[in-house]
Amino acid sequence: QVQLVESGGGLVQAGGSLRLSCAASGRTFSRSNMGWFRQAPGKEREFVAAITWSGSSTFYADSVKGRFAISRDNAKNTVYLEMNSLKPEDTAVYYCAADASTYYTSAYLGRIRSYDYWGQGTQVTVSS
Repeated sequence: QVQLVESGGGLVQAGGSLRLSCAASGRTFSRSNMGWFRQAPGKEREFVAAITWSGSSTFYADSVKGRFAISRDNAKNTVYLEMNSLKPEDTAVYYCAADASTYYTSAYLGRIRSYDYWGQGTQVTVSS
């Protein structure tokens, strides 16, 4: 069992930056692939970024590539999402998710159903 708690969301002007954190409890964190997803009002939840259990590979949605960076610290049981050059269209609730396996492909980690545990989400609002 893994419990996830996101933090770091808030209100920021376009062009600004935020760093989201996701603290995980449970002994399996270091063997879990981790992902960030987001859901804007009236839209479906969508993939943002993922990192493999070892941190050796990262994957990004085209919409955030070059602006966002995912990282993890297995000693702290925490995964991060550094968000730069934020745009109003990045406004959403951001969710952290854990996949209790070490298997991965880009397509696999981009799917909602690949993840077993979800956090409650943190709101990110980007004003124009």
